[in-house]
This record gives sequence, structure tokens and C-alpha cells, in this order.
Amino acid sequence: MKVEYDKYYQTENLFGNPYPELVDFYSKIKEKGKLLDIGCGQGRDAIALAKLGFEVTGLDNSKVGIEQLNKIAQKENLPLIGIVADIYNFSNFGEFEFILLDSMFHFGKKEKDKEIAFLNRIIDESKLNTLITICIQKTGKKLEVLNSIISNKSSLEVVNRTELIYTYEDKASNHHSETKYEMITIKKVKK
Repeated sequence: MKVEYDKYYQTENLFGNPYPELVDFYSKIKEKGKLLDIGCGQGRDAIALAKLGFEVTGLDNSKVGIEQLNKIAQKENLPLIGIVADIYNFSNFGEFEFILLDSMFHFGKKEKDKEIAFLNRIIDESKLNTLITICIQKTGKKLEVLNSIISNKSSLEVVNRTELIYTYEDKASNHHSETKYEMITIKKVKK
């Protein structure tokens, strides 16, 4: 099945390096474990986190992105595997101590209910003490919707909030943009 990002991922490392703040946050975690990167694309975050010592599973529906990620993981002998999958059909959240969702939620009119249900399922099905990190654009009502979901879950504790600036550069077209993001890490403290 062809997916939209397959054509974009013809450009390797399309989205550049991971947020330094994300890498910094995860580098301070002493006890590494199994990490699930949902919507990992070409592995921008997954590769960096595997280099820190996490055992990373990346999920994405782009075969092109996953092939690039797996090629790098194999070449660099990283504890990382990429799987082509429909993320909404994944159900093994309880196998991971860490879950990352970078730029996964847009909460637009068409996908809002589906994304809210998906995030609630991730939270409900993850095990106790799982750290879930969500990086989300600070545009429209995205952050407001996310904060509402988090505040309505008594099983969660916010352990980190960091503002980010994502800088995108396309050297071929000389396009440059900066987008404000927020990185929120929540911990599941109750079932």
C-alpha cells in the first residue's frame, strides 16, 4: 500500500535532527528500557534514542521510512527495529516503559475523535510507571485539547513540560521555517 509519506521520504533525513531537548531529557534517564516510537518515520528520534541505550521499536505506515531506519540501525548495530504498521491497530503498549509520540496529534476536525480515542487507549493500555512523551505543535487548539485529555486522567502525572522550536530547512528549495512545539512527558501512576 502506498502512503503519502513514502514520496516525501525519498529525501533521506527529511525532518533533520531530533529536538535537542528531547535527547537531553532522555539522556538523563538512568534506567533505560523498551521504548515505542509511534509514527517514527525515518527514525529521526528512534535512532538518537537507540544510541542512548534504549531498546527502540519504531512504528510507521511508511515502508520507505522504515526501510531507511532499519538500514541505519543495522549498519550502526543499534538496538532498534522499525515495523511497517497501521499505528491505530497496534495494541502491545504494555510491553514498553517509554512511549514517544512526536508530531502525531493534530486534533483537526476530521481526525480529532480518532486521535483522542487513540491517545486514551495508549494511556489505558500502558503499564504502571510508563513515561509517555508527546511533542505537539503550539498552533490552533492542539495543545488545549491535549491538556484537556491529560487533566481528565487521574492516572497521570505530568513530569516534564518543555517548549521547543522545530526548525525545518530544505536546502533544495531554500525553504526555512520555525514552528513552536511543546514536549510534555506524562507518567502513568495509577491503573
